Amino acid sequence: MFGARATSWSDITGLLDGSLDTMAEAAVASRLPRTLLAIMAGAALGVSGAAMQGLTRNPLADPGLLGVNAGAALAVVIGIAWFGIELASDYLWLAIFGAGVSAVVVYLIASLGRGGATPLRLALSGAVVSAALSSLTSAIILPRADIGGLIQSWLIGGVGGATLDQITPALPFVISGLLICGLSARKLNMLALGDDMASGLGERVALVRLMAALGAILLCGGITAVCGPIAFVGLVVPHVCRLVVGSDYRWVVPLSALAGALLLTSADIAGRLIARPAELDVGIMTALVGAPVFLWIVRRHKVKSL
Repeated sequence: MFGARATSWSDITGLLDGSLDTMAEAAVASRLPRTLLAIMAGAALGVSGAAMQGLTRNPLADPGLLGVNAGAALAVVIGIAWFGIELASDYLWLAIFGAGVSAVVVYLIASLGRGGATPLRLALSGAVVSAALSSLTSAIILPRADIGGLIQSWLIGGVGGATLDQITPALPFVISGLLICGLSARKLNMLALGDDMASGLGERVALVRLMAALGAILLCGGITAVCGPIAFVGLVVPHVCRLVVGSDYRWVVPLSALAGALLLTSADIAGRLIARPAELDVGIMTALVGAPVFLWIVRRHKVKSL
């Protein structure tokens, strides 16, 4: 309904019965897929952020901080630059593979030394791996002027230009990830008590972390392939949800899906209105919202408490 050309509810219903003029039909037809993608991406990123914060017991954890987004982005860029891959369905497998490999690398690095993969070590390892992968991505893009502009736009993160053909292949991965994270919610509550306590209560800590990480990887990989790496949604949304429902992940996970969808859809609408008749990518809008919230979280949760 919002954008360079205003539309109404009658335009939306008119698309169904074929009574729209050409311009109105084009406007509505282009906005419906991007709205669906914004809802799907917001829900996926919100839930993946909640899962990552739960499995690492780190309030600053999100797909970007733990290197998952960077791994997915690097894999997609390699596929485009070196192998000429153009189909979104092929991006999906590359993104999920890259997200999974980067998550494993982060965990292995964090596991080195005495004490294993503590929350703080996971966060620090993720930051290092994310920076390294982002540098590799830039190194691949810079010599390729033929694809540099397209990839740079994708790396910002956005839902503009989305089509149902792009969204449909990602849907099974997103649904699977949401189900896995939802089923892991109760066990994430156990992890919040500490590894020793969770083990004492009969939980297999490594298996719980593996399942939650798998769900988060499916969500991040699937969404990153379609709309690029979008920052801060997975960080901000779970914190807002905890302010509303507390720290019970049985409530935080489903509410993160709803709040993430609302945040990303609102950011997309705001990006269309602020720069009208042009638009700002949703990744820029979430960064404008997320950066101040990130600083608030850092001040609220001192580093020593991680």
